[in-house]
Amino acid sequence: MSRSRLLFASALLLASTIGQVWAANAPELSEVAGKYTVTPSSRIAFSVAQVGGGGIKGVFGKFSGSFTLEAGDMQHSTVSFTLVPDSVESGEKRIDTFLKSTAVFDAANFNAITFRSNAIKQTGPDTATVTGQLSAKGHQRSESFNVKLTRWNGKSIAFDVSGDVFRSRYDMDVGTPIYSNVVHFDMSVEGERR
Repeated sequence: MSRSRLLFASALLLASTIGQVWAANAPELSEVAGKYTVTPSSRIAFSVAQVGGGGIKGVFGKFSGSFTLEAGDMQHSTVSFTLVPDSVESGEKRIDTFLKSTAVFDAANFNAITFRSNAIKQTGPDTATVTGQLSAKGHQRSESFNVKLTRWNGKSIAFDVSGDVFRSRYDMDVGTPIYSNVVHFDMSVEGERR
């Protein structure tokens, strides 16, 4: 076997071994039971696509929340989360002002967007779908988010959370169809065990 083939085979074997070790040590939802408080190190990001490319991307700077994970019984676990619309940041002051206006979040009259889970379905060893009531701008609708456990060390925990929400359901559909009716959430939620 030539030296280059030997190096390639060795690299494949190493990659395979690392993957197996990670899979063996990856946390599972059944191992992380407890009560957690969402930490400020979390990142709550969203995007709205635009026809022809571009669109709006932003984050919420102020939020709070908690969740309780029941051992071996995810369906009885709970999630509670609150976003502050006035803390939205897109990187452009003009867009921030528009997002806070009555056309979108109406932050002067509605100071919170809340989510309260009413069903959690485990979909894999480290994944789940969380369904609950999202309340924004005086409207309340059922929404679902996909969750993947990414880190746990016995005290702190992290999840990747994603989901799509139709903004027309919350009277925020200004600019459609040039801007998509779909708001895509891509979040990294971190929690500290209480």
